[in-house]
Amino acid sequence: MTTPLTGSIEGRIAEELGVRERQVKAAVELLDGGSTVPFVARYRKEATEMLDDAQLRTIEERLRYLRELEDRRAAVLESVREQGKLTDELEARIRGAQTKARLEDIYLPYKPKRRTKAQIAREAGLEPLADGLLGDPSVDPLAAAAAFVDADKGVADPQAALDGARAILTERFSEDADLIGELRERMWTRGRLAAKVREGKEEAGAKFADYFDFTEPFTELPSHRVLAMLRGEKEEVLDLVLEPEEPTDGPSSYEGIVAHRFGIADRGRPGDKWLKDTVRWAWRTRILVHLGIDLRLRLRTAAEDEAVNVFAAKPARSAAGRPGRHPRDAGPGPRLPYGREGGRGGRDRQGRRHGRHLSARPGQQVGRGDREAGAASEGARGRADRHRQRHRVPRDRQARR
Repeated sequence: MTTPLTGSIEGRIAEELGVRERQVKAAVELLDGGSTVPFVARYRKEATEMLDDAQLRTIEERLRYLRELEDRRAAVLESVREQGKLTDELEARIRGAQTKARLEDIYLPYKPKRRTKAQIAREAGLEPLADGLLGDPSVDPLAAAAAFVDADKGVADPQAALDGARAILTERFSEDADLIGELRERMWTRGRLAAKVREGKEEAGAKFADYFDFTEPFTELPSHRVLAMLRGEKEEVLDLVLEPEEPTDGPSSYEGIVAHRFGIADRGRPGDKWLKDTVRWAWRTRILVHLGIDLRLRLRTAAEDEAVNVFAAKPARSAAGRPGRHPRDAGPGPRLPYGREGGRGGRDRQGRRHGRHLSARPGQQVGRGDREAGAASEGARGRADRHRQRHRVPRDRQARR
């Protein structure tokens, strides 16, 4: 039985990050107050005691997740309590669930649902048949089912009774929380994502050509590949399949785990084959479908989170352009201050310097813009000399003017 969780959300996050709880509480107060992660990381270091951007982003994500988990936990407890099925043991399991997936696994048998085949079979009185076949495989299934034939209840023959018993056991296998949790983690570590191009989509979906015949384990898939394949599926170019393991000729290892969980084994008894077939049916029609939905969501969420983190961590480019460039050659900008020669410089729309030449400091190289400005200044002095000579204006008077 899972131990109920204790402590506050801030305390759990602090333990996960290896920081003090007061640091997490300070960060949570700032985030709840509307501050963003970059703002807190840069301007409120004294409040969070130097938590960096990565730690704050983790706090933000875990805070949102744990709050949603607690809200869902309260809703689940209320739902089971209204059904009159909440025992002390079940409440402890619900309160001890540390993930959303685990909580939903525990709640699954108690979740209100439409009338399923299993529910119809129970209403027809076939649950004792299912329990009897599971508990005593030495009984012949057809012979046992004959006693449950009842046309008034919709059980026309022994085969119909066996179908109803199989539906009951299939639902029972697929709603075992511990079993589903074990199979989910096994599939995550051993499974693969396979992509195939849809027939006739080769030309229209050429941009997804890398994934026309592609297979890779879940744990090795980078975020950009996951998002690309999901986009290809959305555009109806690719078909995606979540494979639980390497293809095998015989029964999968997952079927063996389900069978072992419920004490099913092929020992040559009359009911063994029927029970093994029931396990295979439950795995292929219910359990695998359920796990596929969960792992598809986990893949998408992990890929999107990784992509967000990559872009958030990418440093912003300097406004001055490439490192090492001289500020005067950085590109178009505001007008430059007065230079040593009294002229006011600036740049035109193409980024070229204009106006009076700004003298370089001793030892400083003059850039191309400075050389162009110098040439313009020389041309201006030449025109002034020609004007003075034409009108016979003394040089000192020209300077004063």
